[in-house]
Amino acid sequence: MKPFIGDDFLLETDVARELYHGWVAGLPIIDYHCHLPVAQIASNHTFRSITEIWLNGDHYKWRAMRANGVAERLCTGDASDWEKFEAWARTVPATLRNPLYHWTHLELKNPFGITELLSETTARAIFDRCNEQLPSLSTQELLRHFRVAVVCTTDDPADSLEHHAALACGTGSQPVLSTAADGLRTRPTLPDTRVVPTWRPDAALAIDDPPSFNAWVARLEAAAGIAITSFDDFLDALDIRHAAFHDAGCRASDHGLEQIYSKSWPQAELTKTFDRLRKGQIPDPGAALRYKSALLFRFAVMDHERGWVQQYHLGALRNTNTRMRRELGADSGLDSIGDFEMARPMAAFFDALDDSGQLAKTILYNLNPRDNELFATMIGNFQDGSVPGKMQYGSAWWFLDQLDGMTRQINALSNMGLFSRFIGMITDSRSFLSYSRHEYFRRLVCNLLGDDVRRGLLPDDRELLGRLAQDVSFFNAREYLGLELGRLGSVSPRR
Repeated sequence: MKPFIGDDFLLETDVARELYHGWVAGLPIIDYHCHLPVAQIASNHTFRSITEIWLNGDHYKWRAMRANGVAERLCTGDASDWEKFEAWARTVPATLRNPLYHWTHLELKNPFGITELLSETTARAIFDRCNEQLPSLSTQELLRHFRVAVVCTTDDPADSLEHHAALACGTGSQPVLSTAADGLRTRPTLPDTRVVPTWRPDAALAIDDPPSFNAWVARLEAAAGIAITSFDDFLDALDIRHAAFHDAGCRASDHGLEQIYSKSWPQAELTKTFDRLRKGQIPDPGAALRYKSALLFRFAVMDHERGWVQQYHLGALRNTNTRMRRELGADSGLDSIGDFEMARPMAAFFDALDDSGQLAKTILYNLNPRDNELFATMIGNFQDGSVPGKMQYGSAWWFLDQLDGMTRQINALSNMGLFSRFIGMITDSRSFLSYSRHEYFRRLVCNLLGDDVRRGLLPDDRELLGRLAQDVSFFNAREYLGLELGRLGSVSPRR
């Protein structure tokens, strides 16, 4: 029987097949936004089972399992690894036409070499075959296997960056210091892959819960090494940590927001709002919005001063289920697409930065497909000719990183801007198996270009199209981000 995920999966024309296999399939990966746990990379963690690496923390799968009538014990609860895997295997046939069906079988094929369809019938054999291979598929080995040139993890300003420091000290032939569960030991280095932090200061804006905010400020004090007794101290501490991130190789920030905050603010009010927070008092909505606007602008200026790229993930309505949030905590699959106003606050925010000459390179990620053209046109307002593609409409993410969502994002960008300057795909994932999403994206791009040739919308110039496919798969991101890459990133374009 022909494998479902064959060599020509998604590639419907001769042009698509040549572009993929001949031009982009072997390119390295630049993962410039993900949620991989850096501690697991530094310790070269080995996974106990396919359940740990594949199902733990995967709210995509949990949502599908709940929708299929699977009890929470088998999603996030105390069931055994086998019981959870078997429950997922029973769910997979029910995901036909959901992107999880594609992702599941892509990830089984690569890296495990398994081409059988996952179901209740095949579950035990696939579970055992995957587990047999896991001892040789540690976190660092998986990054090598997928040819990942750089990983940009997502890190809080109060994080110590100790694991990044350990990885940096291990560059070359020196061992990486590990604080893994079984004690202090050394591990092999990452000669091919760079791992750098990304600045994610969302906690500084999370002021609806003063006790949690103040607990985070205490962590920030410890990380920055200064006492925070005033708003000015708070800003100084943030700048100290921003500089520390820069020294650790960070060249990008990221913000996960419902929408851009862009209200004007009186400086004196910011001090009063911060003082109220430190006393455990919740500011009124207007003051809170002005505080968030001021801090977001400050972060953007800091990024510009240090030459970073700023990223904004916009539009998620998070933690909608109170009962489940109470039981499971955040990031448990209780979020959805939101319907926030985007255009006016976004335009005002970037206009103020542009007008003061402080607008950094920017990537905007949209979660609501109704706003695709809005985002694609917004970036055009603030391109200034200084950098090709300075303003980026980022790849389709979260609920939209599937065939339809990615196609719509690419088409909006192509119609309203320059697809040729697009910096391509991210994993935005906590799983070391999610690098198949880059393969998925590259196959989709090649198929779209091939279909345009078939329809007479693009010339059948394989070199012209091949360079375009290579650029949006790898080279644009390498040039745009300005990161120091591992050895894998030194590849040259095909000519």
